[in-house]
Amino acid sequence: MNGSAAPRRTGPGGLFLLGSIVVSLLAASSAPTPLYATYADAWHFSPITTTVVFGVYAIAVLVSLLVFGRVSDHLGRRPVLLTALALQAVALAVLATAQGVDALLLGRVLQGVSTGGAVGALGAAMLDVDRHRGAVTNAAAPGIGTGSGALLSGVLVQYAPAPTHLVYLLLAGVFAVQGAAVLRMPETVRRTPGARAALVPRMAVPSGLWGTVLAAAPILFATWALAGFYGSLGPALARQLSGSDSSVVAGLGLFLLTVAATVSAAVLGRVSPRGAMVLGIAVLMAATLAALAAVGARSAPGFFGSTVVAGIGFGAGFQGGLRTVVSRAEPRERAGLMSVLYVVSYLGMGVPSVVAGVLVVHGGGLVPTARLYMWAVLALSAAALLGLLLTSRSPRSDGTSPTDGPVGRASAPGDAAHRDAAAVSSGCR
Repeated sequence: MNGSAAPRRTGPGGLFLLGSIVVSLLAASSAPTPLYATYADAWHFSPITTTVVFGVYAIAVLVSLLVFGRVSDHLGRRPVLLTALALQAVALAVLATAQGVDALLLGRVLQGVSTGGAVGALGAAMLDVDRHRGAVTNAAAPGIGTGSGALLSGVLVQYAPAPTHLVYLLLAGVFAVQGAAVLRMPETVRRTPGARAALVPRMAVPSGLWGTVLAAAPILFATWALAGFYGSLGPALARQLSGSDSSVVAGLGLFLLTVAATVSAAVLGRVSPRGAMVLGIAVLMAATLAALAAVGARSAPGFFGSTVVAGIGFGAGFQGGLRTVVSRAEPRERAGLMSVLYVVSYLGMGVPSVVAGVLVVHGGGLVPTARLYMWAVLALSAAALLGLLLTSRSPRSDGTSPTDGPVGRASAPGDAAHRDAAAVSSGCR
């Protein structure tokens, strides 16, 4: 595609393809979760190693988001997606043939670079295709991928041969099919100069959207911190509470969380972004208290039940925060802005999880660490809710609040920004 060629419009099939790639990437990222116990038994490593493996993935995603997050705004969405899918295939090959922790770490780093390089372009491309339904799909697809990957891997580990190989080979086949489809997909943006400059890491938030991003960031951090709990400590905690060593049980918590989050994101697509954020954080706090009670009572049904409720809060809070920001971005701002939002999210997922891994070994064991983690999530959620309420009530010099509209852009009731925000709310119908 040359610099003068205009982007071609793609239909609903393009949105489905892009959403499916998000699902596949996040499924691949969560596929190792039920396998950590298998790896630990075979290679004799501690819970600290497990959380380090979990954490290096998140760090790789963060670095990749900062370095490659804006490249697709200049090179186009397709070249970035094809490169990310090829790198993901290499990562899966490394994981499928891993013989030790070093290979496992390398595979996870490659997965993180691939995912971080792709999610900004994918999120922006979905908004290119349909600004309204694209925002809802952006919020729902990660949950579908994360949950399905963990459950699929758990089932294969429990019932299929070659559990440390098969799930990766199946995913590699999916990525090959998606890569072929991306080759045929119309480009959605015009190629422009500046790709090399875009590699310089920076938080690509347009000056008029900083207030909106700062209002949404605490919600994104808190919800993904909860996802980090279910991805790092959740499998071992589920096994201990249930008294089962089943790999399906190990992956069930993350699956329930993300399925509930996906349904919540879709059902609440017509609720205002601010209303969704307030509801999500309130539900998240209630679910965290319920999970604390379940762990105290050693109740597996209570733990899994609270997980479903937490998923509802996750879906509401995440999609509310996402919609608050992305509906106000111009096409050339979308990839970088989506990358910033995912940086916040992956910081929330990765940092508490690595700290928790250290505390499991040096701070008293699994259950005390799980309680401490949940109290931390509760505190983060309360702070996010308080911050949201305070920023919503604080008038700005232009008469708007950070969640009403961006600084320096028209925000009259009939303008495009408000029409877009309202349309996003009906995009899932």
